[in-house]
Amino acid sequence: MAQNHQSAWSKSMSLKEQRIVIKRLLPYAAPYKWDFIWAIIFAFAVSLINILLPKLMQTYMNQYLRVNNAALRVVLFFAGFYFLGTLIKAIFQFGQEFLYAMGGERMLENVRVQLFRKLHRLGMRYFDQVPAGSILSRLTNDTMSFQTFWALFAAAIVALFSVVTSFYAMYTTNARIALVVLAFLPFLGLVIWYYQHFSSRVYRSMRERLSELNAKLAESITGISVIQEFRQERRMNAEFDQTNDAYFATRQAMISTNSLLLGPIIDLLFALGEVAVLWMFGINALHHFVLAGTIYAFIQYLNNFYNPMANMMDSLSDFQDGVVAGSRVLKIMDDQTYAPTQRPVAGAHVTRGKIEFRHVNFSYDGEHDVLHDVSFTVEPGQTLALVGHTGSGKSSTINVLMRFYEYDSGEVLVDDRDIREYDLAELRQQFGLVLQDPFMFYGDIASNIRMFDDSISDEQVEAAARFVSADEFINQLPGKYHARVIERGKSYSGGQRQLISFARTVAHDPKILILDEATADIDTETEALIQDGLAKLRTGRTTIAIAHRLSTIRDADQILVLDHGRIVEHGNHETLLAQRGRYYDMYRLQTTVDGDDRAALLHESQD
Repeated sequence: MAQNHQSAWSKSMSLKEQRIVIKRLLPYAAPYKWDFIWAIIFAFAVSLINILLPKLMQTYMNQYLRVNNAALRVVLFFAGFYFLGTLIKAIFQFGQEFLYAMGGERMLENVRVQLFRKLHRLGMRYFDQVPAGSILSRLTNDTMSFQTFWALFAAAIVALFSVVTSFYAMYTTNARIALVVLAFLPFLGLVIWYYQHFSSRVYRSMRERLSELNAKLAESITGISVIQEFRQERRMNAEFDQTNDAYFATRQAMISTNSLLLGPIIDLLFALGEVAVLWMFGINALHHFVLAGTIYAFIQYLNNFYNPMANMMDSLSDFQDGVVAGSRVLKIMDDQTYAPTQRPVAGAHVTRGKIEFRHVNFSYDGEHDVLHDVSFTVEPGQTLALVGHTGSGKSSTINVLMRFYEYDSGEVLVDDRDIREYDLAELRQQFGLVLQDPFMFYGDIASNIRMFDDSISDEQVEAAARFVSADEFINQLPGKYHARVIERGKSYSGGQRQLISFARTVAHDPKILILDEATADIDTETEALIQDGLAKLRTGRTTIAIAHRLSTIRDADQILVLDHGRIVEHGNHETLLAQRGRYYDMYRLQTTVDGDDRAALLHESQD
């Protein structure tokens, strides 16, 4: 798919930006510094052994094999010593790679935990703006890159030790040839610089396309029923193919870049180095006698000089990917879209449940108000109903009260105290929210009622279920309260999920009950079951209910009619009907089916 737009994530990262990302990622590895320190110590030990083993073979070949003076005792001595050195080297290599890899794994775990916690501190506004698939991509794919991110540091340290020790060994063997080998390093540095500059753009573009791919997958999976219902499979397949092709193109660019600029460059430089070494030893052999052991040792030093750099270049792609992924993770860490800030006052507790809005104005984007000068008071134990057409501001009022969003101006009071003076945990404990589409977690019925709060006993769980008449269907399930719950509780009907949601609220015994169209998707039979339970649940609690079925809120103490974020009517059921305004019109539309209600409405309209 041709992508004409170029986002910030499609541009290359400067070396300064990469240094900043690396510097900010280092603190996440700090708690595991001893894993890395011991790995470095082992890497240095391996480098020393890589000098000693060729020197041992050089001595054996020059002083014993050349003069035919290798007795069995000498052969066994050198063979045993070489085997011991190789064994010790293998042990140190294991320690180096294991400790470094475990340090990287622990760092990965640390980042994921902190990122997950940060996501739960972000406000609802952030999740309104960022697709769930993009968030999931950063939490899984991007953080997974940290697993190999530190491999470059390990490879770079090994390469540094190997280059220094191998060059020293070559220099002490033949200084002139060693300096010729050293002359190839600037070319390698130039390749590394170009790779970092060019590949960062490729990796950023690849990460962006992967994020789009995950977002498309998440949307398709969660909306599969709608896609099939409206026969959108062909369109979704075409869109997914385009997104997948775009991701494939960036992967192809990444593979091409790595194939050209990583392994082959090192192999070429190593080959040129070998040619130069053999050529110069050959020239020396024309005038001086050159020992075979010396050539063997020098070639081994050359191999130790280039091989770690080859490993470092192989790790450079993972490192570059990790830097780009790190910048995307840090973008979430830096996001300031926090949940509304509280200024808790010591000893502030919700004891009565009185709610008051005073001239509250609120907007989601900071520009277009969705609530305009909203004012009302709900006394403890009263029920307030919010009605109005879609977009009138009912749910926005609840969002402000629940502290999901910060209001722009005015005051929101609970028990005559500013709502921001309560600890957020206190508000969450005293507010019971029942949504139109209740969410259920993997587990069983009991855990979904107690919401994984072990302080709520099995007896309390069962009592809460009986209170809202949920026990009737629960006791018929295999396993009863331990019946399995799959993703979002899809194996249960909407009415059953709602009954469990009511039982969940009862079990936590809040002072304030908020019903967000809680009976909208419930069939008439199930609604009849929970109406009595709702009446009990509302007793002694302040209740705010959003309802489309006006028949369910006729007994409310107050009813607010909202229109475009403003309160246009205020009163109880009978008062509003008598006004013959918006509420009257809505109620008349909904009572055309029920003859008794229609008759009652006609009787009221004649008074």
